[in-house]
Amino acid sequence: MTVTGVRPLGVIADSGPRVVVELCELTYDDGTVEHYQLPLALYTEPEHRLDHAFVGWWEDPDSGWTHAYDAVHDREAMAAYLRAFAEPGDGDIVFHRLPGEPIDPHALSTPFTGEQSNSSVAFGEEALLKIFRRVTPGTNPDIEIHDVLTRAGSDNVAALYGWIEVSTGSTNEDGSTNEDGLTNVDGSANGEMFQLGMLQQFLRTASDGWELALASVRNLFAEADLYADEVGGDFAGEATRLGEAVGRIHALLAEHFPTATRSGADQARLGAQMTARLEAALAVVPELAAHAPALRELYDAVAAVPGGDIQRVHGDLHLGQTLRTAKGWKIVDFEGEPARPLAERVEPDSPWRDVAGMLRSFDYAPRVAAMTAGIADDTGAEQRMFRAAEWSARNQTAFLEAYAGHQLTADERTLLTAYVADKAVYECVYEARNRPGWLAIPLAALGQPTHVSNTEGAR
Repeated sequence: MTVTGVRPLGVIADSGPRVVVELCELTYDDGTVEHYQLPLALYTEPEHRLDHAFVGWWEDPDSGWTHAYDAVHDREAMAAYLRAFAEPGDGDIVFHRLPGEPIDPHALSTPFTGEQSNSSVAFGEEALLKIFRRVTPGTNPDIEIHDVLTRAGSDNVAALYGWIEVSTGSTNEDGSTNEDGLTNVDGSANGEMFQLGMLQQFLRTASDGWELALASVRNLFAEADLYADEVGGDFAGEATRLGEAVGRIHALLAEHFPTATRSGADQARLGAQMTARLEAALAVVPELAAHAPALRELYDAVAAVPGGDIQRVHGDLHLGQTLRTAKGWKIVDFEGEPARPLAERVEPDSPWRDVAGMLRSFDYAPRVAAMTAGIADDTGAEQRMFRAAEWSARNQTAFLEAYAGHQLTADERTLLTAYVADKAVYECVYEARNRPGWLAIPLAALGQPTHVSNTEGAR
């Protein structure tokens, strides 16, 4: 990996402190290029309160020593961001605002802690700023979809208040591009648009869907003599409401984004892509070989399904992308799978792909709870796994029935089963590379039926 470009994107504040945004370009040995933004708070003297966020220092011929800190951790720097949203200026970095919710420019910032691919900062109790660390030229799907759903009045997303973007070159009337002093280390210039962050409603009382699911499973484990529908923490009602929420999201996305129907050739291509992912996965996870013949047969069946409807979808939907609020379920993070190229993430796909992601998440939660409960003591491990399967079946069924609203046709079951299997194969590769101890979870899923037929799954 080599740093092949560093360039300034613009200035958010000139003083108190000076707040700037830099763009870092990384090139990997295989030629892959990634861009990361660096929001920096610059001080002439050390700010020891920000030692934990220190980035570096250098000597400027005019201003002397400059001490740079990660701006996310500096309340003074974040206040500059908030002021720019409240009163957008005309600098290189553009702050867009949606009409409606007022912004309090004096709200104090609090950065979120924990492992995150992006950086999130709460302003008081009303607004949340998400700063994208890795940025891609073009429109960010998270901003694009939140913008559409907010304007459509959806109750199942956090309302979008605004977003930040920058163009690294200005365009003249004749179509030529001005460099504007934005250059790479090698002196070359680019003319690209990057969206750097989004300001949205802060769901301060929300509960994480994944954590709620784990709590429900643990409650079931504690009641050894009761069925899942008999314990106080039964999750099926929430699974039902979540299925309805995802259905409403999909309906709005189909209304406001282009839709299409896959041709027979498209369906054959889909089955071939699933098969190709399986063949690649076999090299990483040899244990998949026992399931390979049945999976190949399933993926071949996809090609025979009459073209299915495709539309914009979430692209990476699971319980961790959901929040339960007093007013219902909210869906978050519409960026899609971060590892996929932007062009692929915004392509129309089958809504069954999102449904499959949720079904797999409903299977993961109880099995993770069962495995982690038995780390210190294996007593009752078999019973926990039995109850985990019970919880999974009940909540998969509740979610699916609520989402579909009808008995699935044979073609719908084939498509959904294939998407579920394709997701499980992906999970096998991920777990083998990152968490080998969890590989048994997706492998077990490939050896059992998924509840995709709208049948009762409680007992």
